[in-house]
Amino acid sequence: MKFDVVVIGGGHAGVEAANAAANRGVSVLMITSHIDLIGHMSCNPAIGGIAKGNIVREIDAMGGLMGKIIDKTGIHFKMLNTAKGMAVWGNRAQADKHAYRSYCRELLESVMGISFLQGMVKKINPVSNKAFSVLMDSSEVIECTAIVLANGTFLSGTIHMGLTSFPGGRTGEPASCGLTESLAELGIKSGRLKTGTSPRIDGRSVDFSKMEKQPGDDFPWAFSFSTQEIPTNKVVCYATRTCADTHSIILNNLNFSPLYTGKIQSVGPRYCPSIEDKVVRFGERDGHALFLEPEGLHTHEMYLNGLSTSLPFQVQVQLVQSIPGLKSAKIIRPGYGIEYDFFHPTQLHPSLESRVVEGLFFAGQINGTSGYEEAGGQGLIAGVNAAQKVLGLPPLVLKRDAAYIGVLIDDLVSRGTQEPYRMFTSRAEHRLLLRQDTADFRLMEIAHSLNLVDANTIGARRKFWEGKKELVGALKITTINHNSWNDRFSNTLITSQAKAYEVLKRPEVSLTNILSFLNLNVIDRELICGVEADVKYSGFVARENQNVERMAKIDTIAIPQSINYQTIPGLLTESRIKLSAIKPATLGQAARISGVTPADVSILMVYVAQQ
Repeated sequence: MKFDVVVIGGGHAGVEAANAAANRGVSVLMITSHIDLIGHMSCNPAIGGIAKGNIVREIDAMGGLMGKIIDKTGIHFKMLNTAKGMAVWGNRAQADKHAYRSYCRELLESVMGISFLQGMVKKINPVSNKAFSVLMDSSEVIECTAIVLANGTFLSGTIHMGLTSFPGGRTGEPASCGLTESLAELGIKSGRLKTGTSPRIDGRSVDFSKMEKQPGDDFPWAFSFSTQEIPTNKVVCYATRTCADTHSIILNNLNFSPLYTGKIQSVGPRYCPSIEDKVVRFGERDGHALFLEPEGLHTHEMYLNGLSTSLPFQVQVQLVQSIPGLKSAKIIRPGYGIEYDFFHPTQLHPSLESRVVEGLFFAGQINGTSGYEEAGGQGLIAGVNAAQKVLGLPPLVLKRDAAYIGVLIDDLVSRGTQEPYRMFTSRAEHRLLLRQDTADFRLMEIAHSLNLVDANTIGARRKFWEGKKELVGALKITTINHNSWNDRFSNTLITSQAKAYEVLKRPEVSLTNILSFLNLNVIDRELICGVEADVKYSGFVARENQNVERMAKIDTIAIPQSINYQTIPGLLTESRIKLSAIKPATLGQAARISGVTPADVSILMVYVAQQ
């Protein structure tokens, strides 16, 4: 059994890695512990959200699968943050969980060059600097040139429910044991993180009259640039809150919580804490928001979003039934906490290749991230670069001004993480450039050059970009008479005649108003919103591009990997330690390392120039 690339793991990182590598024309083997659970949503059955939705669009623009799958299997779509500027909009959709993984596997099986194997990897052995042997639990040996590790929470996974703990990668599935130790023998350092999930409720036992309806959008937005039909909402979600009784039950049972008895030692996600953490840390609040979200069209099972817990089953029953609308609720699957191994991402190149073992790539939760979207973005980059390694071609590295995926990976490899990393728009200093509607324009030409996007897809988007350009051009040459405008739109008065382009820059003026005034018939909603955002942000974007150009200058200055930071006079001790550990590839990456000061960067710049 010989393959160019072996992808270990069939979660969201593994799916995108296998698809991307195969589209580069190399042979791929995906090894997964359960072939029927490829693309399984082990936590909330939803895709997208603030910043996360942008990542999904970027994955799609790069030829990935996540956007296409959620458009096909989504049952409840909602664009978040629409009261704010388009730069922070975030599309989110509930999926039919079973349909999602079924369609995911269907798409993967349609990709030429991907083979599948169910089993567990026990050990990885570098045979040379250009080859590996992979030892299976069945004693089978597989040979390959590059490996993408995408094991999720399976590495030495331990599930906690109350004071009961047992091995598991996720509920009902075995943990992967031995692989962490195999990598440690190669010099790769690991740590432990914790995450958790919420109980699933039988919808037939819920009193929805005590909850607030959360309908989807009237006109949902698709995630994939290739989706032709507007997605439809098929279900309604519901909102409720915890109450004083809920909080009392939790506080009275903290002696059964593995978090508060010290049984769980590792760090959990700061931005998605357990309900125990919420009640203890925010004791002044009288309630915490919860959302009841359907898991599919052909099941009554519902996910209780916001109630992640590792308390014992019987305590979970009590606290769930204390919540308005859930007095008679029946738990189908209890929530649980899980600890797992991850590998410190500062040991990686920006390509996600290991600095320690050439040809070994890491993606997803094993890099310390949380979320399907973050995993998928890493998987795509790791898969592309594993194929590039096989083909003897330079790696693909997305910069911070090019994609949220670039921000994510740069944060990981330059700064590392001590807790599960989650993407937010605030993490991106160039977020005005990274709007979800511009992902195709930023990335699709790159993807097409790598054969990740076909000619028909790129051709359709080029026509769309040309349409935007023509409309902007028309706005720049068309004059609006202020008297006629004021007669029609008295709430947005203008004092003198002006070009339509300049009038549109005003916050209170919409492109729909201008098109109506000019009798221009444009019905493409995506084009209208995109042009309006382009015009309104134009001044800010121009300044942002100047900042990007300044940063690009130091990002082009390479730092020799053989440099000895201990011999450079003037560097702070902390900077010496961090620079030696991370070994930044450029001065720009060095500047983004936490603890490295601007003075250190200046010293380093002079030293590199002298060398």
